[in-house]
Amino acid sequence: MSDNQPVGLLGFDNVLFPVGDLGEAVGFYERAGFPVAARIDELGLAILKVGKETPGLLLRVEDGIVPRTPPWPSPRIWLEVPDARAKGQALAAAGIPLLSEPFSVATGWTVEITDAWGNIVGFTDYLKRPELARTG
Repeated sequence: MSDNQPVGLLGFDNVLFPVGDLGEAVGFYERAGFPVAARIDELGLAILKVGKETPGLLLRVEDGIVPRTPPWPSPRIWLEVPDARAKGQALAAAGIPLLSEPFSVATGWTVEITDAWGNIVGFTDYLKRPELARTG
């Protein structure tokens, strides 16, 4: 690498979640509001859309991964939504259990879910700090 090439972070490319069953995982995430951008069953891979951005959530079948139940220490990804409490109600209506009731954070509210393999997704809003929220 030459001295004049930048080495800073530019943003997310994709987030990868290991899963044990692609069909089950895709069904879960579709109910949670993630549209499928592509599904390649022969590779055990599905790419889900996250908003208008090109990066997405990749689900990849991994050998030996088994379902596990909460609680457990796990990395989390939080995604911005207009209203996390409303998202929590929509998730519950779709049959997706919440890890807990929506909880207050510095910028607004957050609600979390988990898939069968322990991957945790949070949905957070900026209702307390709307000047920091994404627009349209």
